[in-house]
Amino acid sequence: MPDPADLSAVELLEAYRSKALSPVEVTQAVIARIEAREPKIKALYAYRPEAALEAAKASETRWLKGEALALDGVPGTIKENIATKGTPMPVGTAARDLVPMPDDAPVSARLKEAGFVLLAKTTMPDYGMASSGLSSFHELARNPWDLSKNPGGSSAGAGAAGAAGYGPLHIGTDIGGSIRLPAGWCGLVGLKPSFGRVPIDPSYYGRVAGPMTRTVADAALTMREISKPDARDGMSLPPQEIDWTSLDIDLTGLRIGLQFDPGIGIPVEPQTRAAVETAARAFAAAGAVVEEAPAFLTREMLDGLDDFWSQRAWADIGSLTPEKQSAVLPYIFAWAKRGEALSGDRVYRGMSQMLAIKDAALKQSAPFDFVLSPVAPVPSYAAELASPIHDPDRPFEHIVFTLPANMSEQPSISVHAGLTAAGLPIGLQITGRRFDDLGVLRMARAWEMLRGAAPAWPVL
Repeated sequence: MPDPADLSAVELLEAYRSKALSPVEVTQAVIARIEAREPKIKALYAYRPEAALEAAKASETRWLKGEALALDGVPGTIKENIATKGTPMPVGTAARDLVPMPDDAPVSARLKEAGFVLLAKTTMPDYGMASSGLSSFHELARNPWDLSKNPGGSSAGAGAAGAAGYGPLHIGTDIGGSIRLPAGWCGLVGLKPSFGRVPIDPSYYGRVAGPMTRTVADAALTMREISKPDARDGMSLPPQEIDWTSLDIDLTGLRIGLQFDPGIGIPVEPQTRAAVETAARAFAAAGAVVEEAPAFLTREMLDGLDDFWSQRAWADIGSLTPEKQSAVLPYIFAWAKRGEALSGDRVYRGMSQMLAIKDAALKQSAPFDFVLSPVAPVPSYAAELASPIHDPDRPFEHIVFTLPANMSEQPSISVHAGLTAAGLPIGLQITGRRFDDLGVLRMARAWEMLRGAAPAWPVL
């Protein structure tokens, strides 16, 4: 049997049922993995192996009594900006006071109710506003595929933890690509659900929580639990019965858009393009109809959103004392401070670009059942940088494929497409119609089968 730390959640639950493994054995294996690799990766915050072992023992007892819960004994992590009772939530920045959170957020509560074994929280950049593991509070997170490279962000630690084998289930958040970017750059499956599908607290335009796993089946298992209702999220969708683990799909006749030019942003580099083209050809050979999807993003849209988000960030950072402001990551401070001088009219017009992006994205994707694209236009980059071009005056040029689905509320998933010549993962993005989260999972599972086995996970 492989190292238990590398088994999927589906495999672990079957091993628990058959008594081939126990939750305690598995948790011990994952703890050993963390102790061996975490000194190099720096993915974790609030790591509590003793508490995880206690939870694993309680899970083992439930299995022996025939009272197992839905995810009983499956270990993993939760991003640090998703509240867990008793743990401070720095949101990636040294500028925040460390105050223990009074309650579990909806996602944390649903996972606890399902018997999930929480090993740790995972790291993120300041305020979640960088596609990087660079943080003023956390140590620099690194990509297990190449320690000189970035795991991506803002769910940086989650991406690194998933690729390193810190258990099979990890939860990230996404407001512009923060699940899909690290998933793509770390070789994982990362689902940004439809807006409102997974209750969160606090809710905000475009922000979602979702699974980051090694397999589509594990992402589906996670969605079955974290999509359950919670009254604290006033922007959540009405509860819906979805057969999350029903992942078969007939590709015959499906209309698929293929997009390499969103209209603006960093051009797609050749190896990334080739990997996505290979996926498109495989879907076409399986019976789908693949057509070019037109560009729709404009400079006005991206710059307007930049205005609104920078002013929104400055509303928080600008209210801090000078001492606290000096603790913020300089890149984030420089980007946010641009918002200080913006007029109300300009900020309003910037905010309106969220709706402009939503309308354009929905019109562009309307003729298609799904749209394929790269997750990111380039492979992972140096670990010490906040973005591929590391320019606070051009912060969003690399999120032009991921951002639109946040604004349009569409489900969108990253799934591993291939490796560059240097051995870095390339992510394929599959975006579906609003509320068709199951369809997106099914398409990702179809690609897993068309692609064949993924490459071996990195061994540090």
